[in-house]
Amino acid sequence: MSKQQPISPAKNFFAGGFGGVCLVFAGHPLDTIKVRLQTQPKPSPGQPLLYTGTFDCFRKTFVKEGVRGLYKGMAAPIIGVTPMFAVCFFGFGLGKKLQQRTPDDILTYPQLFAAGMLSGVFTTAIMAPGERIKCLLQIQSASGQIKYAGPMDCVKQLYRENGIRGVYKGTALTLMRDVPASGMYFMSYEWLKNILTPEGSSPSDLSVPSVLFAGGMAGIFNWAVAIPPDVLKSRFQTAPEGKYPHGFRDVLRELLREEGVASLYKGFTAVMLRAFPANAACFLGFEVAMKFLNWAAPNL
Repeated sequence: MSKQQPISPAKNFFAGGFGGVCLVFAGHPLDTIKVRLQTQPKPSPGQPLLYTGTFDCFRKTFVKEGVRGLYKGMAAPIIGVTPMFAVCFFGFGLGKKLQQRTPDDILTYPQLFAAGMLSGVFTTAIMAPGERIKCLLQIQSASGQIKYAGPMDCVKQLYRENGIRGVYKGTALTLMRDVPASGMYFMSYEWLKNILTPEGSSPSDLSVPSVLFAGGMAGIFNWAVAIPPDVLKSRFQTAPEGKYPHGFRDVLRELLREEGVASLYKGFTAVMLRAFPANAACFLGFEVAMKFLNWAAPNL
């Protein structure tokens, strides 16, 4: 068994950023569909739904707007996701390092979960405004009313209307979504890597298909925890100002009253279809970048 590489939060930062870029390219089309499904208006009596499901939404978007329609609003996630995943993996590296007494300590699964939760706290500061802008831009092209010219214009208008609170609307919900989900994300990835590692070899020497499988499944575990708060967050962040005076409690009450518990899992198919390839791409990008950094800067 080779000695485990000392944990380097700095390397995690750079490799995580590269993983984030891979994730956006692989997953953005389905993210657009997820948000359009979650926020589509309730039809008038006798009228059909705008989109009957994931594949219908994909087909209509593709026919009406082409490939570019599926990659709408991707500039904001690329600019936001690269530093966010860098910070996310940095938080996980730091969380692991803080719990080690010596560099050779092997962490338990609850400790890995705790390290993952720390990464969720770190990312929310970047994530909350980025998500708010992304959701607003994604639904405006579906509703046909163009209010914002682009991400920067959206920030300016939100700031002008409600100050910094307008930009950070939905932060508590982003925390509720990302802290437990990040714990689940990293713990399940490490767990699957250990299961897939053959006797006598190291998890860092896993084959590409194994890394893709472990990363993809970690994404699915992550979203299984994250979908209900994500639905509430999408609703809350795209609602007109003042619609939900008591925050997410009002959103939850309205959703359960109007559409029942199943509505908390809205967009489930789109999320799960996206979660596997996007996170498989992310962790593969992370592992490849990590190998490169260990080779290029062994002492970082």
